[in-house]
Amino acid sequence: MKIRISKHHEGKVISTSKRKELKLIYYEAYLSKIDARRNEKYYKTTKGKQDLRKKLKDFLDSKNK
Repeated sequence: MKIRISKHHEGKVISTSKRKELKLIYYEAYLSKIDARRNEKYYKTTKGKQDLRKKLKDFLDSKNK
């Protein structure tokens, strides 16, 4: 986990390399890489994005105030 966060902060991940000041606001841990990848893929779908927004609603609403 720490290695992955470091790569994002160092700009070594293509999807986040142009964004600065990244802050971890949500984290899920899995015992299986297969389950983790399945869930990560799900969060990239429309339904997955909606579910994630519901989980983070309080945080996201407080940021918009």
